[in-house]
Parts: sequence; C-alpha cells; structure tokens
Amino acid sequence: MILKQINLVNFRNYEKLKLKFNKGINILYGSNAQGKTNLLESIYFLGLTKSHRPIIDNNLIMNGKTTSNIEGIINNGKLDKKLNINFDSNNKKLFIDNNQIKKVSDYISNLNIIIFCPDDLELIKLSPQVRRKYLNMELSQLYSNYYIVLNEYTKLLKIRNNYLKKYNKHEPVDDNYFDILTNYLVDKAILIYKMRYKFINKINDYCENIYKNIMNIDNFKIIYKPNINDLNIFDENIKNNLLNIFNKNKDMDIKLCCTLIGPHKDDFEFYLNDKNLKLYGSQGQQRAAVLTLKLSEIELFKKYKENTPILLLDDIFSELDDNKKNNLLKYIVKDIQTIITTTDLNNLDNKLIKKSKIYKIEQGKVEKIKEVKINE
Repeated sequence: MILKQINLVNFRNYEKLKLKFNKGINILYGSNAQGKTNLLESIYFLGLTKSHRPIIDNNLIMNGKTTSNIEGIINNGKLDKKLNINFDSNNKKLFIDNNQIKKVSDYISNLNIIIFCPDDLELIKLSPQVRRKYLNMELSQLYSNYYIVLNEYTKLLKIRNNYLKKYNKHEPVDDNYFDILTNYLVDKAILIYKMRYKFINKINDYCENIYKNIMNIDNFKIIYKPNINDLNIFDENIKNNLLNIFNKNKDMDIKLCCTLIGPHKDDFEFYLNDKNLKLYGSQGQQRAAVLTLKLSEIELFKKYKENTPILLLDDIFSELDDNKKNNLLKYIVKDIQTIITTTDLNNLDNKLIKKSKIYKIEQGKVEKIKEVKINE
C-alpha cells in the first residue's frame, strides 16, 4: 500500500499543504514544534478517522478556523483511490472517490497504518484502557467486521448500564427486556473475545523471533487477559457459561450501576521469561516489546490482507542505540512505504538517507531537499 499524496487544509499548523511522497522511504526533518508530528498525525487520521494522540477532533483544526480537510491519494497495488475527511467541531464526513461513506466500518480499513512514536511506552506503562484502545484500532484495520461488532457491543453496554441505574434507583423495569439485552450483549462479547484471542495468537507466531533479533533474548510473548478467570473462549458452552457469570454478578452490577465483566474490561500483557515486563522490565526491554508488537503486525497485514501497511516513525531513532536501529531497519526497508520524522539527520543511517526522499519542515511549510550533506 502506498500513500501517493496528501492535501491538508487548516489542519493543526498547516493552512494549506499539498505533498507527494516517495513509494519507499520519506524523511521529514526540522526543529521541534514545526509540524513534523502533525503531518504524521494527519496521515493516521486519514486512515483511522482519529488521532493517535488522546485529543478531540476540534483541537486538530487550525486556530481561528472552523473546518479542516484531509485528502489523500492511495494505491493498493492495483488502483488509485482518493480518501477524504472533512470535519468541524460537530461533524465529520468521510469520502472515498468523492462518494460519501456513512459507516466508518466501510471506510476504516482502506488505508492501513502502523505508527511508532516516543509515547509507545505508554502502551505498557499505563492502564488497560490504553491497551484496549490500541487493540481495537488494530483489529479494526485488519477486519472491518470487528469495528461493527465492537460498536454494537458498546451500544448494548451503554443501554444495559442505563438499565442498571434504574434497578439501583428502584424505578420500574422490565426483567425480561433486561435478560434479552444481556443475551445480545453476550453474543457480541463472544465474537470480540474470539477475534482478540486469535489476533494475539497470530502476533505470537512472529513476536518471539522478532524480539530475539532486536534484543538477542528468547522467550518473549504477549498474553491476552480477559477479565474473567479461566474463560475458555472456544468451549461449546461458552454462551451459557457467560450468561451464568453475568447473572451471578447482577446484584453487584446494580449496586455499582455498571457492567463489571466483559470485553470492555480486557487487557493484554508483555512477558519475557515468564516475567511481566510492566513490573519487571527495563525501559529498553519495554521499548523493544512495543517495537516487536508493531513489527509483528506488519507480518499480519502481509499475510491476511496481502498488502503492506504504511509505517510512520515519529522521531524514534533518537531513542534507540545503533544496534537496535540496525535491527529495526532490517524490517522497515523491505518494500514498505515509510515516513520518518527526525530533528537531526545524523540520528539516521547514511545509507538510509541516501535512498530516501528528504523534506525540511519549518513553521508548517514543507520544502523538498534535493541534496543533503551527510556527516561521514
């Protein structure tokens, strides 16, 4: 997959930008706070309709403006396709080849993206909510039906929680309706459990070998952690088992006015030699774990979507020693379009620079550099 061109209007500090990319490696360099990460953010937003940063859409619109527009021309190896997102503080409109797309699920898997950034350590260090959000975004890129099921589950969960509040306040309720609601919720939960479990299993097919290549250490794995102990997702009686658990928890759910079990409480963890890296890993081991997860995803995209994602590398080379840089480069230069940001070209390998298209970014202006002087 290739992003051939991106056009921005009133996005962050870009009032107007039209930029063509090389199908191989593209390097964006400049001082901090000039717009490098903003440009990567616009590409991510174009693909997934959301920022990779915890921010509301309204804050992506240039100060003093009321609307923003992102347009990209992509090629999946066969045909060009134009993607477009127009948004303001209240609405977001999605288009493919000038045709408005009403369902995000019909849009979101057209442009596949994997991003590496300095904040990646938060994936290990912060709460399960951060990891669930990541899991949801990646699965939505791989399988459009996952996004649909997740949305249906989220809506049912909200309705069920509102009903629990009525029970708590001793308002009139329909027990039969509540049971039907829980039944539908469990159906969606089972689908989500299975897709998440399969995704983590497929990641584990690649990640031990990749982690070893980066760190020269064996026995790395990622473990999916549903919040129900000893849950056998593929048991033929899984639905009855879950319904029994939900029924046992009903009184506590009513007391707390929320549903205490289900995929919305899931987590996954990184282990090295059977030790949880969140608790026992060094920062270097943790950073390598996240790199490994994302590099493993590249292999999944190749195998299951028969295409490569676009890689966005946001100033991560300054965080890595030379050995890890070289190990990472082995994975990213193989027929994958890559867009790299850096404040200093000397952080990058000379061979990489020589085969790349170079852009200098300053105060939201982008200039293509024809010749770069490299410190040999």
